[in-house]
Amino acid sequence: MRELELGKAFTLMESGPVVLVTTHDGQKGNIMTLSWTMVLDFTPVFAITTGGWNYSYAALRERGECVIAVPTVDLLDQVVGIGTCSGADTDKFSRFGLTPLPARVVRPPLIQECLANIECRVVEIVTPYNIVVLQGVAAHIDDTRRERRMVHAVGDGRFIVDGRRIDRRAMMAARLPPGV
Repeated sequence: MRELELGKAFTLMESGPVVLVTTHDGQKGNIMTLSWTMVLDFTPVFAITTGGWNYSYAALRERGECVIAVPTVDLLDQVVGIGTCSGADTDKFSRFGLTPLPARVVRPPLIQECLANIECRVVEIVTPYNIVVLQGVAAHIDDTRRERRMVHAVGDGRFIVDGRRIDRRAMMAARLPPGV
């Protein structure tokens, strides 16, 4: 094996799905792109990493709620575009042709074009690491959507797209929660 520059080690592990996170500051909705996400348990508890450098962070911190929207590969250019401009001076829904839908429990909107949307409330913000722990309170999926392949950031401007699924559910049955 050859040595890998330590500063590039994160590119080996940053392959969770790229998501869009919507917030609402009391005046308007906004969207940010995030690739640093984590499932914390089989229950709907998640973590995202963001901070003051993102315009949406203040709304997330002050309002304590968001929507995690899961885009598919056909939305990649919009996803990247959303991540390269600021909601401080851009209506990202309009600029990127995305449709905000009312959520069932929280104020931030769902994104109609996404495969799935998870409404969340902030449980805790771990300040030194900018980790936002979220509790899912409602979830939505578009079963009619033909494109279902998610995108995963490598961290260097390149992406991996979901491929063939391999089924080992029978082998893992004893470890899966009921109903999964």
